[in-house]
Amino acid sequence: MPAASASTSVALVAAPAISNHLWRTGISSFREKQSYVTGFRPRTLLTSIAEMPGFVSNWLTYQKLNSIPGLRLRLAEAFPILTDRHDSAGHAEGHYFHQDLWAARKIFQERPQSHIDIGSRVDGFIAHLLTFMPVTVLDIRPLVSEIDGLTYLQDDATSLSQLKDNSVSSLSSLHAAEHFGLGRYGDPIDPDACFKFMDALQRVLAPRGKLYFSVPVGRERVEFNAHRVFSPGTILRQFARLRLESYSCVGDDGSLYLNTDPAASTHSEMACGLFEFTKAAP
Repeated sequence: MPAASASTSVALVAAPAISNHLWRTGISSFREKQSYVTGFRPRTLLTSIAEMPGFVSNWLTYQKLNSIPGLRLRLAEAFPILTDRHDSAGHAEGHYFHQDLWAARKIFQERPQSHIDIGSRVDGFIAHLLTFMPVTVLDIRPLVSEIDGLTYLQDDATSLSQLKDNSVSSLSSLHAAEHFGLGRYGDPIDPDACFKFMDALQRVLAPRGKLYFSVPVGRERVEFNAHRVFSPGTILRQFARLRLESYSCVGDDGSLYLNTDPAASTHSEMACGLFEFTKAAP
């Protein structure tokens, strides 16, 4: 899917089909939030009931055609998955798909000697980076891994006490800061934790270094205890010691908008702001 240009950034405000895919833009309605919390999704239940006759028909057909005793179907081992037949081949859209590629491509172009990440998904963005360079991951949660090229540091991201001032030339944090201080992951309640983290990022970034940073952006609010949504202006003011090199975003429609105006995301419901910062040389 080609990325939209800055001239199409007006589409970020329109927010079509916000709630069609929860993974795309986040959970937006009270009903969707309750479904997420309780695990009960009426639409999935109704679809499964409707698909049950087809499942039974396929079961009987398989039993009739199968000739291998060890692969005979047994009721105790049945595992009906009744909604996948309506899915597409995949989802090349949404926050995590686009942000991981956006940041990985930029880092690949820069080719830094080392890279440190705080809080991003190991099974997404970090896996992308490990295909071409070693990565050090810092998180407050434990991580057990023997993957070549992956180094782990356990630390409090609000202080980054294990990292020296002006020491990190390539740094990232994708879709993580919005969670800090809300208790979701067992961390202490602290309304300022996300801002302490942003201050720490600026402290450790080296002159001429690059920071790749993403958070939900749009109508500013806290959806406790899941996450915050920031106004783009809040992020820019908080990172006043750094220079914004580029801004892209994943809009409410799940599409990537490259090199657009941060102000275009202000009225989004829950877009994903992709900020590329650098620190000026002394």
